[in-house]
Amino acid sequence: MSAIPWPEVSRPDDLSRIPYWDAAELSVAVRRRVVSCVEVMTAYLDHIDRLNPLVNALVSVRPRAELLDEAREKDRLLEQGVHQGWMHGFPHAVKDLSDVEGLPTTYGLFPAATAGPATADSLFVARLRAAGAVFIGKTNTPELGLGSHTYNNVHGTTGNAYDPARTAGGSSGGAAVAVALRMVPVADGSDFMGSLRNPPGWNNVFGLRPSFGRVPSPAGDVFVDQGGVEGPVARTALDLALLLRTMSGHDERAPLSLTGDPAPLTDFAERHRGARVAWLGDLGGYLPMEKDVLDVTRAALDHFAHLGMTVTEVDGLPAHGMFRGTEDLWPTWLTLRHWQCGMAVKGVIDVGARDLLKPEALYEYDGLATGTDGNGPVSGIDVYTASLRRSDLYRAFRELFREYEYAVLPTAQVMPFDAADHWPAEIDGVEMSSYHRWMEVATLGTLLGAPTLAVPAGFNGAGLPIGLQVIARNHDDFSLMDLAHAWEERTGFVRDRLPPLLTAR
Repeated sequence: MSAIPWPEVSRPDDLSRIPYWDAAELSVAVRRRVVSCVEVMTAYLDHIDRLNPLVNALVSVRPRAELLDEAREKDRLLEQGVHQGWMHGFPHAVKDLSDVEGLPTTYGLFPAATAGPATADSLFVARLRAAGAVFIGKTNTPELGLGSHTYNNVHGTTGNAYDPARTAGGSSGGAAVAVALRMVPVADGSDFMGSLRNPPGWNNVFGLRPSFGRVPSPAGDVFVDQGGVEGPVARTALDLALLLRTMSGHDERAPLSLTGDPAPLTDFAERHRGARVAWLGDLGGYLPMEKDVLDVTRAALDHFAHLGMTVTEVDGLPAHGMFRGTEDLWPTWLTLRHWQCGMAVKGVIDVGARDLLKPEALYEYDGLATGTDGNGPVSGIDVYTASLRRSDLYRAFRELFREYEYAVLPTAQVMPFDAADHWPAEIDGVEMSSYHRWMEVATLGTLLGAPTLAVPAGFNGAGLPIGLQVIARNHDDFSLMDLAHAWEERTGFVRDRLPPLLTAR
């Protein structure tokens, strides 16, 4: 097992400061019994009671008495010499698309009473439980996880950590806000179209869309559906790597899951030094982007140079075979998304719940019938053709990655917008053709199946954050952890720029 750079901690005079520890610091404090699990749980629940009503990041929160009883049991285990793992006694909330035994999984669609309690943990949840986590509730997500704005009719809207009147992003919006506001030490999320990238970028924390197969998911189809993945959200690179280590590892129920040892994720061996970075930006002007997005993210590129890396601007997407470049990006994406997401929505419609669905979900389902050009339905030939184009996009990036180690883009095409709006209708006068067209910048990491790291990039004049997404070669999650660690040390964005809700104590 690789060595983990555990920090030193001491008992705070004011126990209300416990949530301000990084997750690694909290882990050391619990293991060494600097603080008790009851003290940890009490501090976090008090913190949640103060802040969550302002942002609505956590939902289905369990009663305090139950959680304190579990914390006491964690303390009893420590007294008996039993330390379950690095998350022993951690309060943890799971994104409301995954099952936690005894808690409802509402998907932002079904009321808790209708959903009922889950009867078993999802695979990664079971791994977190084995590492000692105490599940306090769920993190909010948009209905069925669709759209990069966390709102639904069951739990309401999640506000941004830096301005609750703005969107938190999605679909891991509740997770990113809960981490940014120290309501949980770390959080899990999932990503199909930027959901582990845009919310971290808009809330000034780290996120990672892992390589496909790094975090196994044995539910549903295990061969064809290679779009969505689960992964970590954290305030530090070490916390991000620790959670990814816990979630990762082969499982025979997921035949495409990766078999490599995840332990080196916390090695931080500075494998990024000397790396060459391709700045893709707005893909040569193809992607409409707000000026603030480009101004802040371009300025952040200087940090790569200070880390011993070189940045070169690459104009547009490389072409290969059937993939002709930017003109094929959206049609390829939309065909595959309608097919996968539309079929997921079909399952809800088949059980008679169409009336519960919002327009975003119906757009995906109806897209199965109309296709990307309105002449549908989406056929097997359409899907296979799109998959061939996706394969050639991968081959094009294989060539790109012979010259560069990383490809970098902003985490979104706009800054956090008004939470009352469902999605941006236009960007700088360019009309968006769908509820997610403004997140086209996130499609590349998904289509490539490549690990994609979200790092804080800075703030605009209004104090709103944006991030960079860094795409690495397939399965190279390890060097991305090195880069996250170096980026954190260099920039100090998370450490030095707390959300106003935390400074207004």
